[in-house]
Amino acid sequence: MQSVTDLTLPYMPFDEPDFAVDPMPYLEAARRQHPWLAKCAVGYFVHEYHAIRDLYLMDDKFRNSADAITAHMGAKGTPWGRFMEEMMIAKSGPEHARLRGSVAAAFTPRSINRLRSLMREVVSNLLDEWVPRGAFDFAAFASNFPITVMFGFMGASTDALQSIRKSLETQGLSYSMDPSLLPALEEAYQVLWDFVDKLVIERQKRGGRNEGELLDEMIAANAAGRLSDVEMRELLIFLFAAAYDTSKNMTTLIMHMMLKHPEMWTRCGEDRAFCSKVVEEILRHTSTSNVPRTVSSEVIYRDVLFPKDVMLILPLSISGRDPNAFPDAMKFQPERVHVNHHIAFGRGMHMCLGQHLARAQIEEGIHLMAQRIVKPKLAGKVTWRRFPGTWGVSSLPITFEPGARLSRDGDGGAAA
Repeated sequence: MQSVTDLTLPYMPFDEPDFAVDPMPYLEAARRQHPWLAKCAVGYFVHEYHAIRDLYLMDDKFRNSADAITAHMGAKGTPWGRFMEEMMIAKSGPEHARLRGSVAAAFTPRSINRLRSLMREVVSNLLDEWVPRGAFDFAAFASNFPITVMFGFMGASTDALQSIRKSLETQGLSYSMDPSLLPALEEAYQVLWDFVDKLVIERQKRGGRNEGELLDEMIAANAAGRLSDVEMRELLIFLFAAAYDTSKNMTTLIMHMMLKHPEMWTRCGEDRAFCSKVVEEILRHTSTSNVPRTVSSEVIYRDVLFPKDVMLILPLSISGRDPNAFPDAMKFQPERVHVNHHIAFGRGMHMCLGQHLARAQIEEGIHLMAQRIVKPKLAGKVTWRRFPGTWGVSSLPITFEPGARLSRDGDGGAAA
C-alpha cells in the first residue's frame, strides 16, 4: 500500500479552457500513465468509470467539498458561501434525509408525469416564437425551456423569468472554483433569494395545499416543523438551479451531437421512444455533473491511501467514456446494449432527486424540437462552459429549415 502523495501520477489540467472543449486528449494521456488516477489543481482526479462509481458510494468516508470550495473562493461567512455549505447536497445522514424527504413526493415519476402537458405547451410556445427565425443560438433557445417549466411547476409568475434565468446561469458556475467569480455569484444568489422569498410569502398568504406540488409540499413541511424558513428558501434556490442547469445543458449537448448524426435527429421527431434512448446515451457519453468529494476519514482504495481532507474530483460527466466499461465508448449508439449503466445522476443517497424531471423534460423537448427544427447545421463557433462546474455547451449557433407548426393535442402531429 502507498499513500497517494507518494505516487507518480499524471497531471489533469481540468481548469484549462482547452480541457472543457475536448477532454479526450488529456484523458487518454492520463490513462497511459495511470489506470484510474491523476493529480489536479485541487487534489486528485479520478478518471476510470469503476473507480468513480465505487468512490462515489463511500458516503461514510467522504463529505461534500462545499467547505473546501468556499475556502478556496474566499467566501467563508458570505451569504453565497453559507448557502453552499448548507444546501441539501452538502449534507449527509439524517439531516440530508430530512431535507430530501421534505420535497421527495414532488419528484416521483407519477408527479413528474403530471407535468408532461405543461412541458409540451412550454416547448411548443417557444418553438412558435423562435423557429420562424431560421437561425439562432440553440443554447440560448434551450435555456428558456426548463426555467419556464419550473416556473409553471412552482405556480410562479413569469414576470421575473429573464433576470432569474441570468442568475441561475451564473449560479451554475459555483463549482468552477474560480475566485474571480465570487462577486457575480454573490449578486446572483441575492437575486434568487429575493425571488424565492417573495414566492413563498405570496403562496403562504394564498393558503390551501395541492398534494404533490413542490412548493405546497415544502410549505407543509415548514408548517410541520420539518423545514425551517431559511432551509425552505435555500432548498428552493438549489432546486431551481439544479432543474435549470441539467435540462438546459443536456438538451444543448443532444443538439450538438445530433448535428453529427442528422438521421438520428430526424428519427427523434418521428419516434418518441427513440428520444428516450438518445437521452440515455447522451447521459452516458457526455453529461454535465462533476462531483468534488473531500476525504473525511482515511480511505484505502485499491491499495492507495487517501489521507484525511484530500479532495477528489469525480467527473460523472465523462465517466461513460471509459473504454474498459463501454465498448466503442466514444461512439454515440442510442441502441447499444449495456453491461454497465451510466452514472450521470450519481448513485446512493445523493442520487439526483430531479432525474425523472430532467429525463421527462429533455425527452418531451427534443421530440417536438426535432419536428420544428429541420435539417439543423452548425453556423458558427461552439463555445463551452467551464470544467468542472456544470459543464456543457454555452453557445451553439445553428441554421435550419423551419418545420410546420404543431397541433396542441399532445401527440406531436402537425396542425391541419
